[in-house]
Amino acid sequence: MWKYVLRKLLLAIPLLWCVVTLIFVLVELSPGDAADKFFNPETPPEVRELIVQKYHLDDPAYIRYAAMLRNMALFDFGRSMAQDRPVFDVIEDALPNTLLLMLITLTVIFGTGVLVGTLQAVRHGAAVDTLLSIASLTFYSMPEFFLALMLQLLIAFYWSGWLGGLAHAGTISTHLASLLSVPFSGMMDPVRYDYLSFVEKVVDRTKHLLLPGVAMALASAGGTARYMRSAMLEVIRQDYVRTARAKGLREPTVIRRHALRNAMLPVVTLMGLSVPGLFSGTVVIVSAINAQDTPLIIACFYVYTLLVLGGNLIADIAYAWVDPRIRYD
Repeated sequence: MWKYVLRKLLLAIPLLWCVVTLIFVLVELSPGDAADKFFNPETPPEVRELIVQKYHLDDPAYIRYAAMLRNMALFDFGRSMAQDRPVFDVIEDALPNTLLLMLITLTVIFGTGVLVGTLQAVRHGAAVDTLLSIASLTFYSMPEFFLALMLQLLIAFYWSGWLGGLAHAGTISTHLASLLSVPFSGMMDPVRYDYLSFVEKVVDRTKHLLLPGVAMALASAGGTARYMRSAMLEVIRQDYVRTARAKGLREPTVIRRHALRNAMLPVVTLMGLSVPGLFSGTVVIVSAINAQDTPLIIACFYVYTLLVLGGNLIADIAYAWVDPRIRYD
């Protein structure tokens, strides 16, 4: 296993080089001048010249490419041209919230998807299977922005307002109402966050990211449930599952120990592919591309490639855990 992991890590080096080279070439071939993004027609020519010299925009492309590779070897991506800050500072500010949002989203996607898909397969043809299929297809086909608006209305507005009314009437405590309520928007409590303990800060961040995480996850969870249902239906018809039942094992034991792990293989593949996909639409990447901020674009795709490699590596390791027949020795 460790030899396989080491081989994968070594193969990541040429892959990273290919990715950043391709991104650099695409940015260079894109129309317009990166300096034009930061100026208006009234900007004095001397100011423009200073900016061009500061970021070496007047150097030939091959010189800037060589400088980029040298800086990459030193894990230094330079300064963001749009924000005039070190690139890693920009990413460091955005990455914790992004990773926490990804964690919540992945938990909802695969926790809900696996549970719903397994229940549908076990109750195949029953009313619960039909109802869950309709719900899965509904969420799968629903636009995320519409789902986000409905969640804001139902949970952040009506649910939290109902809790506030109960607290005002003395039915429940104010602390409990505050704990169970879900914020409407934002990343943290703008007033109390700096005075909270570490655990309270984690809870506050999680509550603020809950709605966007669920909105992003429900559509994918519907697709995951369909994959899980199909895989589970195929597995529970296998001979070894019938043999387990014939031995007198209880049905929950048969599903959990003999069917579920083998049906998880396609879902594990989806999990590995979902990790980088959630990062690809973040505000940092979109803003960097719109501004033609080459150092920030390179750094974002560097992180994206690492997430792709990490997601695939985690999926490969999970294969061996889910199916003991798979070995990487």
